[in-house]
Amino acid sequence: MKRLDRLVIKSFLGPLVLTFVVAVFVLLMQFIWKYIDDIAGKGLSVWVIMELLLDASATFVPMAMPIAVLFASIMTMGNFGEHYELVAIKSGGIPLWRTMIPMGVIVVAMTVVAFFFANNVMPSAVLKYRTTLYDITRKKPALNIKPGEYYKEIDGFVIRVNEKDADGHTMHDITIYDKRNNSSKPDIITAKKGLMQTTPDERYLLFTLFDGCSYSETVENNNSQSHPFTRIYFSKNELSFDLSSFAFDKSDGNLFQGSYQMMNMRQLDTNIMHLKENVINTKDKHQEQLLHPKTIKTSAKADIYSMMDTLETAQQRRIHNEAAARTERILNDTKMYKQTIVAQKEYINRHYIEWHRKFTLSLACIVLFFVGAPFGSIVRKGGLGLPLVASVIFFVLYYVIGMIAEKAVREGAMGSIGMWISTFAMLPIGIYLTYRAVRR
Repeated sequence: MKRLDRLVIKSFLGPLVLTFVVAVFVLLMQFIWKYIDDIAGKGLSVWVIMELLLDASATFVPMAMPIAVLFASIMTMGNFGEHYELVAIKSGGIPLWRTMIPMGVIVVAMTVVAFFFANNVMPSAVLKYRTTLYDITRKKPALNIKPGEYYKEIDGFVIRVNEKDADGHTMHDITIYDKRNNSSKPDIITAKKGLMQTTPDERYLLFTLFDGCSYSETVENNNSQSHPFTRIYFSKNELSFDLSSFAFDKSDGNLFQGSYQMMNMRQLDTNIMHLKENVINTKDKHQEQLLHPKTIKTSAKADIYSMMDTLETAQQRRIHNEAAARTERILNDTKMYKQTIVAQKEYINRHYIEWHRKFTLSLACIVLFFVGAPFGSIVRKGGLGLPLVASVIFFVLYYVIGMIAEKAVREGAMGSIGMWISTFAMLPIGIYLTYRAVRR
């Protein structure tokens, strides 16, 4: 390896790694901000949260790589130009494209890694984090009985505590409504003081109540007019509440396995083939329902009209009503058929989008490299300012075009080739900038 190659690689790797980490972090913060309401207040263990964030981070790798390549290439070539190192290199008879080769080798390797992540790691990571996120959203909030509020998270009970000491265990003026008997009037337990604690396995919540009273009203012998009232005073009473519904239960990963986002290219191809067969079967079934079993031959229409003239008015009206009802059913079935076909085709398009995305995100590393490196050599500005602004502008342009094209593909307004429009749009820019940079 020549000294020039070592210099370029050393200057390129630092910004590349830093930008990649920052890009993943920013995307992860966006993910956390989106689902913070579902995660916060659930009493989740650190390991569950770390597992969720790690799996989510793995899904951001294919998108973070093009951002890192774009910024690092602009910054590296901009630094070379700003410190007149490009001038020195060119004065030594070394063309610009030769200076870009070491970075290009790294970018090609990143393209391969990005495709591997998109096709193999990302489907598994999406499956894991979707399953974990589903389990988190199902989990009840952590046990937190606040003074002056009615707590209803424990099944069959409503608890109100008027005061709570700083230790978090001692409570005053306690009221518990027991609704497990499913009657219109729940049993009521009151106490002046109580202690709250959980068992070591956190399976049960234990209440030790002091100086209180329990009230109950029941119906005897299925007689709705008889409501015996019972009042029992106690100096000490112990209650236990089952907290099993508060536990974090891990769902089976197969729950989301059929989604197109959790498939590699081979699985997507197989699923697309089955979905197309379903569309054909739906069309055949609809045609069969329309034609069978009351198909009327054209030659028999005249006989039918002649026969209608011989019928009474009431019979003709009844036949007309039946025909109108059948026509309305056919129209409703046709409308439902169209909606079904549209939904099935859109679902197929989503598979195509995911199939092509594995390539477009990967090849974006190469395309954006040929935008960033020449641009940096032309503007000759390093540091964080201009490279950051330029990389944001270029990537936002690439991303917005891609989102518009993806929506068009999903709605069927454009074929699956539309997923490549953002690449085709940036490619001429890269070719033009490379041409201008080489000719300078």
